[in-house]
Amino acid sequence: MHVELDDVYNYFSRIKTGREEQGAFHSALKKKKKKKKKEMERVSSWMLVVMVMVMAVRAERNINRSEGVYWSTAEEEALAQTQTKARDDDTAVADLDADGGFSSLEGMLQWAIGHSDPVQLKETARDVEKLSPTDLSNRQVEIKQLMDELKTPSDAQLMQVAINDLSNSSLSLEDRHRALEELLILVEPIDNANDLNKLGGLVVVIRELDHSDADTRKMAAWVLGKASQNNPIVQKQVLELGALSKLMKMVKSDFAEEATKALYAVSALIRNNVAGQELFYEEAGHFLLQNIMSESSIDIRLRRKAVFLLGDLAECQLENKEKDELPFFSSRIFLKSVVDLTSSADLDLQEKALVALKNLLQLKTTEALVFKDFCGLDGALERLRQRLQDLMVEEEHRDYVMDVERLRSEVHQIFYRKLEKVTRQVPT
Repeated sequence: MHVELDDVYNYFSRIKTGREEQGAFHSALKKKKKKKKKEMERVSSWMLVVMVMVMAVRAERNINRSEGVYWSTAEEEALAQTQTKARDDDTAVADLDADGGFSSLEGMLQWAIGHSDPVQLKETARDVEKLSPTDLSNRQVEIKQLMDELKTPSDAQLMQVAINDLSNSSLSLEDRHRALEELLILVEPIDNANDLNKLGGLVVVIRELDHSDADTRKMAAWVLGKASQNNPIVQKQVLELGALSKLMKMVKSDFAEEATKALYAVSALIRNNVAGQELFYEEAGHFLLQNIMSESSIDIRLRRKAVFLLGDLAECQLENKEKDELPFFSSRIFLKSVVDLTSSADLDLQEKALVALKNLLQLKTTEALVFKDFCGLDGALERLRQRLQDLMVEEEHRDYVMDVERLRSEVHQIFYRKLEKVTRQVPT
């Protein structure tokens, strides 16, 4: 595999000047488990990249030979920085933490780039390319050994560091946000999400829902939603810790980002979870959805999530036919708030409204005449058909518009079948 040296050099330069540290670290976290071992064993293309890390490892070994690389909390890192002393250029190679530690693997990479001469780095890369097969093999073994000494922490250890940071009441907002961002990536794999409560993380994250900073609350809700998604174990744990009512209050926030992430978390908590849905209804969740769908001034993202959640709840009701259908599903005001969404200028919102209507029409307790006479569904579907026809002339959106039209046609058929059953029963 051939790698252009200029590309490698430019890549590191962009990291140094472009402040890409979050993206690089998060990307590494996502892929670490599956690719960590393979990345260490590459022979050619990875060689030039790892060389930068080798500099960091060698410097670490010179400064602290008795201890391996470790991963510090924000508090430890801040303390270390206050203790760092200046070193002569001949004896020191970097501004490492005074106690010899890096806060993250990406921090090590940043340090190595920041304290490397660009010209020398480029020349070193060219020298590596000129190595003989034997020398290259020897260098590979050396780098492999140095990489093994990095003692890259497990996901559980990284999660524990972030949890410890969040438990620190004096932590700065910047570090608090960073810890939540790292948890957001770490809890994506289901095994990691299941470990969150064992590490004491759920209690800590739920506590952040009461933080005075709106961005902190938003991030905490996002983490809970990510961990709970399609995960009955975490759903049960979060519900038992009483987070649902907090999240539902956050949905009413004037801060759109907070409200949107809170509703995302609510949806993740109660999806395919009967116990969660019962709690949601007890907290008047159906009125919450109705208010969001009915108010055109509310952020469009929140309205999309609300009608999507409604469609999901109606589908769950269809799948559990032995359970009595909840009265609000047949409420005229509630149904009209859904039908009215089909007149929105937002095509995505229209599509989600059609999905919800498709499920609602199939419920036993919803009345075809209510849809027709009170909600005006027949007229709404016809107006939507005309708008979709106009949009089909735009080639850019044609495929998507055709999908929405097929859905609209399906809803139209279900509606008229339901209506025909009623008219056949009416005596002449």
